Amino acid sequence: MTSVPEPTSPTDATGLTGVTARTGSSVIPTLPGRYYTDPEIFALEQKNIFESMWFCASRSSDLARPGAFKTVQIGTESILITRARDRSIHAFFNVCRHRGATIRTEESGEVKRAFQCSYHAWTYDLEGKLIAAPNLTKMPDLDRVEYGLVKVHLREWLGYVWVCLADTPPSFEEDVLGAVAERLGTVELIDNYDVAGLGVGRRIVYDVRANWKLIVENFMECYHCATIHPELTEVLPEFADGYAAQYFVGHGAEFGEEIQGFTVDGSEGLERIPGVSEDQDRRYYAITIKPQVFINLVPDHVIVLRMIPLAVDHTVVECDWLYLPDVVASGKDLDKSVELFHRVNQQDFDACERCQPRMSSRLYAKGGVLVPSEHHIGAFHEWVQARIG
Repeated sequence: MTSVPEPTSPTDATGLTGVTARTGSSVIPTLPGRYYTDPEIFALEQKNIFESMWFCASRSSDLARPGAFKTVQIGTESILITRARDRSIHAFFNVCRHRGATIRTEESGEVKRAFQCSYHAWTYDLEGKLIAAPNLTKMPDLDRVEYGLVKVHLREWLGYVWVCLADTPPSFEEDVLGAVAERLGTVELIDNYDVAGLGVGRRIVYDVRANWKLIVENFMECYHCATIHPELTEVLPEFADGYAAQYFVGHGAEFGEEIQGFTVDGSEGLERIPGVSEDQDRRYYAITIKPQVFINLVPDHVIVLRMIPLAVDHTVVECDWLYLPDVVASGKDLDKSVELFHRVNQQDFDACERCQPRMSSRLYAKGGVLVPSEHHIGAFHEWVQARIG
């Protein structure tokens, strides 16, 4: 079993300074229980976190053809994402400019040339311009661009569509790319996996009855791994010691000596991604991009989880297993590859759902306590408090 040494610096892979170093105390408190149950706190998180930061909304390939669309709930807003005829992708508030009706109520679909509001038939092209409405000619001073669908800021990266609802978005390079650089040591190392060029081999959507922060906290630490992840610790023995892959900048958890691939039984995986370096081979890297993305890198595939917080105690998690396009097209059996992290997800989400009801207990009113290997969760808590003011 590989033993991971204690960190020599209070700065961990999240780029945040350890709480222990700042407080001078070995006892690190968690957030009080109400942070996981209070609708007013969740409303502040919706406004100051999800509606203000870059949010990973969709895989670009989900919008395969012009007219394909998805709707995504981001904070209190419904966002409509579509591909235009020139193959560019656009994102809009899913709100008709006439009387505020929802333009599309489906989670996904496809239109031929335009979006038409089912209330009064105001019609918008795929780039959001108002192109038709009953009696529109009687309003010659109505600017069809000004009264088109309202766009939100959009970036494509890693083959995903990232949107930001803020009037002035924060730096994508600092907040998103910076999180990867803080974890791997340099953002260029993720390019070795060609995530944008991979195909979706499997997608599983989990409905988790727990607060989004419980899921983030769970993903950031491995103190629980020896207890609830027997399959994972068999493949990654160092996880049994309680140190997560995110604990050290640039560190990837090494496969066990007898392990052939990142599969549920340790058997051989699929074709290795060509750009993966020798240093990255037989290693697992985990990255958290606040507020709602987890990226997992292994030699033959990439696993991307995106959280969509819907209520203070309800979070949808969409998980993609990404492989080389030839692997996906060949129809090769992915079950052993997918099953490992699917079990990890189920085990993690069960644990989060076990915690959620007791967040309202009088015994957790002042919160709990973190052990030293969880100090970066304390830093996450401080980040949340700073964001919501």
